[in-house]
Amino acid sequence: MLSSRLLSQFERRLKAGDVPLAVRLWNGTTLVGHAPPKMTVVVNTPRAVATLADPTMGALARCYVEQQIDVEGKARDIMRIGEAFADAVGAVRTGGRHSHDRSEHTRLFDREAIQSHYDVGDDFFGLWLDPKRVYSCAYFRRADDTLEIAQEQKLDHICRKLRLEPGERFLDIGCGWGALVIRAAQGFGVNALGITLSQNQYDYARAKIRELGLEGHCEVRLLDYRDVPEENGFDKIASVGMFEHVGLKNFPVYFGKMFRLLRPGGLVMNHGITHNWPGQHELGSGIGEFVDRYVFPGGELAHISQVLAAMSEEGLEPWDVESLRPHYGRTLWEWVDRLEKNRAAAVAAVGEKLYRVWRIYMAGSAHAFERGWLSVYQVLAGKPRADGALELPPTRDHIYAR
Repeated sequence: MLSSRLLSQFERRLKAGDVPLAVRLWNGTTLVGHAPPKMTVVVNTPRAVATLADPTMGALARCYVEQQIDVEGKARDIMRIGEAFADAVGAVRTGGRHSHDRSEHTRLFDREAIQSHYDVGDDFFGLWLDPKRVYSCAYFRRADDTLEIAQEQKLDHICRKLRLEPGERFLDIGCGWGALVIRAAQGFGVNALGITLSQNQYDYARAKIRELGLEGHCEVRLLDYRDVPEENGFDKIASVGMFEHVGLKNFPVYFGKMFRLLRPGGLVMNHGITHNWPGQHELGSGIGEFVDRYVFPGGELAHISQVLAAMSEEGLEPWDVESLRPHYGRTLWEWVDRLEKNRAAAVAAVGEKLYRVWRIYMAGSAHAFERGWLSVYQVLAGKPRADGALELPPTRDHIYAR
């Protein structure tokens, strides 16, 4: 039985918080924090009131995913007002650490974690990704760029940073549905190898490569990065949106493997999400626990300074560092808008619970990038030759040349 005292306490805190939020209870009663409300939380069960009375953003997301509450309003308002509500009624903390033990990131754990995230069905991802199925931050050159144009620009941006040349051996670690290796082979003439741990991505990419007639120049393997053969080496390596799965303890393994795979004089481009403060271990307010439980089992983020140090310690010389933080917020909102427009098809493909997981996860991530809690960096580094040489131009002009 819900305590009337708890409900009264919650109502007082809601009104004191001055948040433009209405809360409609299971019995039809509506509580308004600040009029006019821009968002309504529908409480489906008395159990949810305990969470609402002392909320964290992670706990609110969990209640939404488990359908204890529904949320009426635009996704952008939901995130902004949700933060204000948790801050006013509970407490929002963007730092701190949660207590569960991190995975050792064995091959088995990493394969199962990747498959739990990506192998929910290609039809689902096709509803909200661009036609090339690029599941990473796009690159918007202009205000009116579509997502499709921005993702093509991102692929070319990476290829130009790496100075891909015809005949070179190129490796893409965590190749997704194959967009980068296909673009590198088609547009830059390299011999490209992509690796993934997702069975769905592997099957899709192989079929697309066959469809495009690229079998002689482009290949995808179902393979852990630690098991890529080292004997022939690669001229260029990219890793896009993958190193978040590596684990901080495995940075020496990860970047050390890149160093051994690179031929002397070769280049590597690591693109990944980071925390925005040194010493930060988690997104607080329960967000880390939510992501670990529902989205990315075992995922870990570092600060850019840790990334640069880890690369350098393994012999890779950082050469160019670019933040794409504004681009990722925009990319994620594009994905959220498309997912919401295709809600019926998404629920038919993966069910109501997974639809809610992806909707709230991507909206929350977009909010985190906009708020500066998260960032994303492209780090270009090289493996100098014995004489210390790296054949790179003296300026960045080649990156922006058409």
